[in-house]
Amino acid sequence: MEVERIDDYILEIKQSNGMNVPVKIVANKSIEKNLFNDKTLQQAVNASKLPGIVGSMWVMPDAHEGYGFPVGGVGAFDAEEGIISPGAVGFDINCGVRVIKTDLTYNDIKDKLNELGKELFRRVPSGVGSKLNIGLTKKDLDYIATEGVDYIIGKGFGLEEDKRFIEENGHIEGADVRYVSEMASKRGLKELGTIGAGNHFLEVQRVERIDDEDLAKRFGLFKDQIVIMLHTGSRGYGHQICSDYLIKLNDYQKRNKIKLEDPQLSYAHVNSKEAEEYLAAMRAAVNYAFTNREIITDIVRDVFAKVLSINKDNLEMPVLYDVAHNIVKLEEHIVENKRMKLFVHRKGATRAFGPNAKGVPDAYKDVGQPVLIPGSMGTASYILAGREKAMHLTFGSSCHGAGRVMSRHKALREIPASKTLEIMKSKGIILEVRDKRLVSEEAEFAYKNVDDVVESVSGAGISKIVSRDIPLVVVKG
Repeated sequence: MEVERIDDYILEIKQSNGMNVPVKIVANKSIEKNLFNDKTLQQAVNASKLPGIVGSMWVMPDAHEGYGFPVGGVGAFDAEEGIISPGAVGFDINCGVRVIKTDLTYNDIKDKLNELGKELFRRVPSGVGSKLNIGLTKKDLDYIATEGVDYIIGKGFGLEEDKRFIEENGHIEGADVRYVSEMASKRGLKELGTIGAGNHFLEVQRVERIDDEDLAKRFGLFKDQIVIMLHTGSRGYGHQICSDYLIKLNDYQKRNKIKLEDPQLSYAHVNSKEAEEYLAAMRAAVNYAFTNREIITDIVRDVFAKVLSINKDNLEMPVLYDVAHNIVKLEEHIVENKRMKLFVHRKGATRAFGPNAKGVPDAYKDVGQPVLIPGSMGTASYILAGREKAMHLTFGSSCHGAGRVMSRHKALREIPASKTLEIMKSKGIILEVRDKRLVSEEAEFAYKNVDDVVESVSGAGISKIVSRDIPLVVVKG
């Protein structure tokens, strides 16, 4: 395939050979070098051939090969003529990021970092199959899936004001637990309030650098501030929902004699019963994930209050923002000068709505929503702001992290854990990890350079850098 650079930050694969739209890639020249190491671009081309796709199929700078649809991909489909594809959302529905602010500085907690790390590791379950029994029943789970954080806040977890700073206010409409399997509910019930494994984490970070003073002030950020970044999703609940519907949609393909470039891109037309049922179940997982992060937030506040000997009621730890990066949502965007209702699929891509866009919290309405970008283990993370240009180019989307350049198996073979541990120690980072294999699997060398990734979206004008934050404590599975 021929990839053409159209400016310093965007490349294009022109529409041809059955593509319904071109593929556009956000990448500076450093990121461009890694675009051809796997099937990412071929997967994007395959996705561009799906029915009802409009505008362009977008590939973010952190993109890598995924299940059918590339991780780091954004595809928007006509709400009347398009399709819904579980593979274009992913298995970890509403995997997302939350940042919690504090009024603390590095000097306030530098002598308490070891204790904070150990207590966070003890209180917030992590790792494969991790569970937290907080006394919830199947009935509670169904309410959570339907009502999102409203329900769990009503049960005493988190604060009422938190939901104002969560995408969809922590409650996406249209969830229906009738379309969620018993197996999904069984898997999800004990996993609320847990991080999981893989690239999920909880980090205590220090704001190392402010790039835009005005935006930082609006977001409540300042140099040397302590913030907490949380990256996790819908755990086994969302994974099972995705698995269940991939099976159903494979049957749908056969019944309707649909031929695909890649069987992993199975889909259902938007007006079909199968699409409606998947959307209802997916939205239940979205609400589950928002609630999962809300419960963990409540635990984090407890830990900080205990370790710092501060009354929890007097603790200033508000949510900066919480945003999904594996989701499909019905949104309105302008395509070729026409306002359209679209099902925007973001898989490993963060919503990055600009100023005055519908859905941006009132507190950020005139500056754009916070865009939360975690780095790889031991490297910097970023807080950015959505830009108006994203609304015209990428359906209001940006990157979601650093993005892998090496498979987990390859990382285990080639990156000694000792090397990563030595580097993290030299940086003064405290690591609490349950499975030592993750030290190799999640090493920074297995990922792209997050600085290049963020520079790409900033240069393209779809997100603006507000702060660069470095890890002090890392808690992983």
